[in-house]
Amino acid sequence: MHIGEDTWIGPFTVIDGEYDHITLGRGVNVSSGAQILTHDTVKRCITGREYAHIDHKPTTIGDHVFIGTNAVILKGCHIGDRSVVAAGAVVLEDTIVPSDSLVYGVPAKIKPLQKPHANPLQ
Repeated sequence: MHIGEDTWIGPFTVIDGEYDHITLGRGVNVSSGAQILTHDTVKRCITGREYAHIDHKPTTIGDHVFIGTNAVILKGCHIGDRSVVAAGAVVLEDTIVPSDSLVYGVPAKIKPLQKPHANPLQ
């Protein structure tokens, strides 16, 4: 697992890097209750363990990403720099989110993020 400098992780958050690599970039904020995953056991469970593997893929969160309360990011996702994952969003497996995007809903939808002005008086 790699966690970049100036990253904040809220309480009751699950960051599951047990089966594969997770990268959290610089300046990331992960709100309480969010889950960032690298594996699942769906196939293993529904086959009565005949499928013996635990499926896993690396998950990457870019720099200066905001992840809202109770958002879920499934295995294999890549969230681009300066993106916002809204509270309660479920980002499905292998989703690639471009930089400067808003990710919201269940399942998550993606749209370009309108950048806030650095100076609100401008």
